[in-house]
Amino acid sequence: MAFERYIALRYLLKRKGVRFVNIISTISIVGVTIGVAALIVVLSVYNGFGDLVTSLLMDFDPHLRVESIERADTTAYISILQKIRSLEPQASYSPFIAGKSLIVARNANRVINIKGVDPARLKSVSGLPNKIVLGTSELQMNRNGIIIGMVLADRLGVVVGDTIALISPSGAEMATLQLGLPLIRKYHIVGIYESDNKDYDSYYAFVDFNSAQLLFDAKNKVDGYDIRFGNIHDAEKVKDKLSNDFDKSFRILTWYDLHRELYTVMELERWGAYIVLCLIIAVASFNLLGSLTMTVIQKQRDIGILKAMGSTNKSIEKIFLIQGVLVGIIGTLLGYGIGYLLVVLQQRYHLFPLDPSVYIISAIPVKAKVLDFIVVGIAAIGLCTIAARIPAKRAAQLLPERALRWE
Repeated sequence: MAFERYIALRYLLKRKGVRFVNIISTISIVGVTIGVAALIVVLSVYNGFGDLVTSLLMDFDPHLRVESIERADTTAYISILQKIRSLEPQASYSPFIAGKSLIVARNANRVINIKGVDPARLKSVSGLPNKIVLGTSELQMNRNGIIIGMVLADRLGVVVGDTIALISPSGAEMATLQLGLPLIRKYHIVGIYESDNKDYDSYYAFVDFNSAQLLFDAKNKVDGYDIRFGNIHDAEKVKDKLSNDFDKSFRILTWYDLHRELYTVMELERWGAYIVLCLIIAVASFNLLGSLTMTVIQKQRDIGILKAMGSTNKSIEKIFLIQGVLVGIIGTLLGYGIGYLLVVLQQRYHLFPLDPSVYIISAIPVKAKVLDFIVVGIAAIGLCTIAARIPAKRAAQLLPERALRWE
């Protein structure tokens, strides 16, 4: 062991007659521990909510969506689908056509999003069939069938088997000019889904692909293709490769792009919490600065002797820097242990439950990630090292004749 490390450990662990300095050092370690533990727990909560949001959205959204600038026929997509197959042979894809429509049922009406899907491929690109709570998702059995969300069904006062009407915007202009009738089609409710996402449950309905083409007056046209991969993270890789060849002809959107605003807000909140909680560690580092400054004053005689024996300024500075780093390491390791323990206990025993009648989950979700531990550890040890530099430089600049003058 280098002598600088040995002396730093001795000063930190075996002080005599400097009880007040020991108390401040202990407070510094406790402050770092609390800050690190708080950061681990809070970042784990953000991870848990992030994964929850992604899982809810992925029940309906594709991993990758390819859209043409304007509605086109299926032949326009042949080249890009071939490219996707070459990159990911196991990818599943399905055409879709989407638009807004006015849904009318009895005395109620609402503007909703209608999405025409291929019933034969629906299960391979969407989790909709798994979310059906009433009826069925078998649209191919009824070409005029429609699947709506539970919230929308409740507000319209309809159940499986009821008939509703969809008024398409395609004929609205001619109807306004009294040159024609609006395009109205009747549908039978074959299924009701519940996705735990009120936006979807309130404003999204699904019909057969061919029926949607007639509804939106888009015969032989498609809006795009939904694609799913074996791994959700393959979407970004495929997008990067497709963008070089097809960026001008198509819009290529990953699952992240489809909800970029939501994920951006969540990321900003995450970084905001990280910065605020780092202030706890910063306060602890100020205590460390005071503790080391008092140690330097108490150990002037020792510093003078070490310099008289040939120790360099760099060695003296290193002794006190090591003390600061040790405080950071001890506090970080203790914080890791407490933070991870709280995360595990929350996962297993739900220490912080939620009301299931109000929320879609029974407890606050948490998920610890290795990257969070690394980032938090760097911040904690880095702040402690920075705080230790001032007293360390002061100790290094101490002249041995002044330190030993009254000895």
